This record gives sequence, C-alpha cells and structure tokens, in this order.
Amino acid sequence: MSGRRTQLGIQCLQPVTWTVAALLLASAAPAQQQDEPAVFSEVIDVRVVNAEVVVTDREGNRVHGLAASDFELLVDGEPMPISYFTEIAEGFAQGATPTGVAGVPDLDPYAPAGTNFLIFIDDFFSIERDRNRVLDSLEVDLRELGPVDRVAAVAFDGDSLEMLTPWTNDSAVMEQALDRARRRTAHGLERLSELKMIEANRETQAIFEAAADQAFAPNLREAGELQQIAQDAHEGAIEAGEAMQAQTLAEEDAAALKDILGTSLSVPELQYAQRLEGQLELSVLAAMATMRSLANQPGRKVMLLLAGGWPRSPALFTVAGEGDTSSFAASADGSLLSEDALYGPLVSAANLIGYALYPVDLPGMSASFAGDATRGFGPDARPDDTRAGAGSLEREDMLHNTLDLLADSTGGVSMLNADRDQALAAAVEDTRSYYWVGFEPTRRDDEAFHDIEVRIAGRPDLRVRTREGYVDMSRDREVSMTVEAAMRFGIPPDTRPLEVRFSDPVRAGRRRMSMAVEVVIPLDHVELMPVAGGWRNELEVRVTAMDVDGNRSEMSRERILIAGPAKPRPGQVFYYETDLVFRRRDHTWVIAVYDPLTGAVLTSRGEVARK
Repeated sequence: MSGRRTQLGIQCLQPVTWTVAALLLASAAPAQQQDEPAVFSEVIDVRVVNAEVVVTDREGNRVHGLAASDFELLVDGEPMPISYFTEIAEGFAQGATPTGVAGVPDLDPYAPAGTNFLIFIDDFFSIERDRNRVLDSLEVDLRELGPVDRVAAVAFDGDSLEMLTPWTNDSAVMEQALDRARRRTAHGLERLSELKMIEANRETQAIFEAAADQAFAPNLREAGELQQIAQDAHEGAIEAGEAMQAQTLAEEDAAALKDILGTSLSVPELQYAQRLEGQLELSVLAAMATMRSLANQPGRKVMLLLAGGWPRSPALFTVAGEGDTSSFAASADGSLLSEDALYGPLVSAANLIGYALYPVDLPGMSASFAGDATRGFGPDARPDDTRAGAGSLEREDMLHNTLDLLADSTGGVSMLNADRDQALAAAVEDTRSYYWVGFEPTRRDDEAFHDIEVRIAGRPDLRVRTREGYVDMSRDREVSMTVEAAMRFGIPPDTRPLEVRFSDPVRAGRRRMSMAVEVVIPLDHVELMPVAGGWRNELEVRVTAMDVDGNRSEMSRERILIAGPAKPRPGQVFYYETDLVFRRRDHTWVIAVYDPLTGAVLTSRGEVARK
C-alpha cells in the first residue's frame, strides 16, 4: 500500500497547546499475530428505519391480524413504500415480509421474538433510596422476561460509564449487575444542594433585579402587579382579554430586561441554569453513547432510562415558584439551550437506530424533596422527613414533562410516580404485541428532521402509537459524536480498541513534550474499492485531547489515501505516523479512523502523563 507525506495542524483551546506533523508510511507485510481491533461505535449507517407500531381500539385493546396493505406510511407527508412488515403477537412472530434488507429481524413464522432491554442508570441526578427502590423492583420483574429476551445494564455517575453487564439472558448475571448498581454512589444529594443554594439566593436576586429595574428600565411594571392580574384571571375576577394583555406586558418587560442584561435571569440564576444545562448535556451524551455502543443487537430495542431528574427547561426549573412573570421571561431566554437542542440528539439517535425510550421517574412523588437537604436522604429516609418548598410541584411537573417528551417522541411509554415500581414488567408487557414496519429512507445527511406518520387505511376508530420521526444526521457529526463519547467515557470494555503505539516523551521546548505516535490501521476492518486498475480508499483520521482541567483541543481532521495495485491480503496493515506535542500536563487523547465507505470507526483512547 502506498502512502504520502502530509502536514496536519491542530488549533487548541488554551492551556492545551500541541501541534501535529504527519508522515504516512506503507507496509506490504502482514502484521504479527495479535488481537484484531474492533469497532468501538459504528457511525449510524441505517438502511432501514424501524417503526414499531402499536394499534389499539377506542377502549385501548390491542388490535391483531392487520396486514401490510392496511397501513399507510408517510414521511414528511409523502407516501413511503414499506420495505419490511411483520406482526408480533404476544411475543411471537406471525410471519414476515421476505426481504434481504439489513437492519431488520430475520424471524420465522410463530418463532419467539425477543426484546433487548437496555437499562441506563442515572447516578448523577439520583438519590440512593429512590434508585435502589426501582432497582429492587427491576430484580423482581426479571421473571417477566421471555426466553429470548436480553438485558444489558450501564450506569453513569457524571464522569464515567460503567458496563454492569453486556447483553445477557442469564438471570444470575442480571441479578449480580443490579446488586453492583445498588452499591454505587448516587450523587442526587449534590444536585439538591445546588438547588438549595439558588433558593437561598432568592433575596439577593430580588435586590439585584430591583436595582437593575430602577437604574436601567424605570418603566418596567412591577412583577407583583402582573402576578396579581394573572391570579385574578385564574379565579375569574377579570376578563380573559385583560389577562392576555398582562401576559403581553410581562413578556415585554422580560424582553426589556434581557436587552439590558443579556439574559432574563439574574447572575446567580444564570450561573445555576448554565451549570444544570451542562450537567444535562453530559447525561444525555452518556445515554447516547450507551445506546450507540449497544445498538448492534438483533430484535426490538428498548432503553429503560432510570432518570433521577432531568428538567425539560433548565431556565424554567431555575425560576420555578417565582411567579408567572419570571416564567414568561425564562421561557423566552435565548442564552440557554432549547429543549430540542438539549434532548433532540438523544431522541434522534434513538429513532434512527431503532430504540424506544421508556423513561422511569426515579423520584416518584418528589415534591417533598424540595425541603432542607441537610436533614438527610439516607437509604432509610421517609418522604415526610422533609417539607415541600416553593416551586416543588412545578419542578416535578417539569421532570415528568421531560420523560413524556422522550417516550412520546420514540414510541415508548413514560413510567411516572407509582408506575416506577413495575417499570420492567410494564415495558415487557407493552412490547409483547406490535407491528414491525420498516422503510428505507433516502439519506441526505442534511441534519433535517423527517416526520413519520402511520395510519390505518379506512379505520378512523383505531389509534396508532409509534416514533414521531428521525433526524438525518450528517456523517461528520456522527464521527464527532463517536470521538466525543470516547473522550468523555472511554471505550466500552467489551471491545478491543484501535492499536496505537507511543514513544517515550522528550522535551520539546519550554513546558512542552513531544511524542512519536504510530497508528496501526488493519485493512481487514476498512474497505478498499477497485478503482482504475488499483485498490484504494480515503480514510479520515481524527485526533483530539483534553487536559486534567477539562480544556479541549479542537478536533483535527486529516484525510489519508490508501492505494495499491492489488487487493490487500488478510492481516495486512497500514501505518499512520505522527508527532504530538503537548504541554507538560496530564492529558487524555482520542484517535479515531473513519472509513466513509462502510461507516466504521476504529477508536483508541489513552492517557499521557506529565514528564
């Protein structure tokens, strides 16, 4: 295989400073016998989008016996041919459309159809008692699983992911995984402490906002006056038109304050909301990374999302209990992510690769937990150990809204309040009967949302539940997400990473060190195509790094041409060599090789110690 000499530059965020110069070498000799690297997380190369469709009558009973001709499938309002169709009734396939399309199950008539239940445990927002209560019920519900159902479990603590068990149908292995999950540290009290701090700063916020009103916007109406108008409207004391006018005035005030301060939130509120937003982004990324790395499993895929408390809007969560005026302002605040930007990537990935989300409300009736966290929330704490605080019911509603959003968008069901105690059993029951409808989308990689609608022709009396659509995510974003997940959470333990070899570090000037890096690319795991009498492909190498303080380098992208006169022999490799220059600090690095022909991403992650 031939190579070429290139120069690769990387722009880094301070204080990470490093540069790269690349020299590509070729090897025609087979590699020595060693473990072959495995794909960490493949780019989502979906040839079929699966829409699991639940059909019920007006009484909520499941409807059986429908044929493919009874269904109308529309994407963005346009009819779409159904590429795959089968009915699953009480856990057994009723026959399938003959097809060689990848990405759909190969089921014999009347064979049992298994479901894959991926349990994602959010330890970052969860309180130990709430989490363990649900884990106890999950262990009881394991007996509801069918003979071909499988379970995998992963936990996230805000920093790293732990694979508690890969896919298994061994009840003993599942029970051991849940026992390990119960012993893990839960960090929900830390999140409660952060919330209590912002609650304690309310008086300071009020002083700040009053000063801002008087100094910069003297014509702003008093929030109390508008709140009273809203209350009178709720009680029927004034006309609806007056109430709407009051809301308009409140929104104008919010816009005026935002023009002055750059945000509708006070400084302490904005700091809390931004921190909460960052925490939620990280949890969402962890759930996505988990789902993507455990996507290559035949059969239906369900994620039980054990969420300790994910508010739909960090801004509204921050000002809960402060009245309608603050809510009007926060809802229009452009300094924070929208719910689509925050949760949309998780929904899109789930819909594209075929996961239905079944979020579980770990706190249950959580209003009482807005009380004083210093009074303790140990495993034996009782709900009446604390008192409800201002805004607690609003915040609980926001947490439920997030779970409903995730479930409704992906064709799943949210498990709220008491339903948390039968989460797995309810999910098993809900996935026993449905219609599996698959279609081949036209991939444009345009980041656009595509609406999915399924109708039953001539049967307006029937109700349909399925995923709402998918986002045609670009390949560039897919690879970036793969590298980001590897950087943040490491490579799943059940995979073997891309082989990367480092030399000993040497000094490279003031406060810098240099290391030679050799990346071994196995040609067995990339695709070379016959072109003009030879064999070739243009791979992409991405490199990024993060220091101990979380400072990130910009992700570099370098295309490397692999070309040769003959098809590669089994075991043949290609060497990518480069020099990395780091500041003399501890770093985490990720190197990924992306094959655009197959969508495969070979990834390696490691640590560089300061010398």
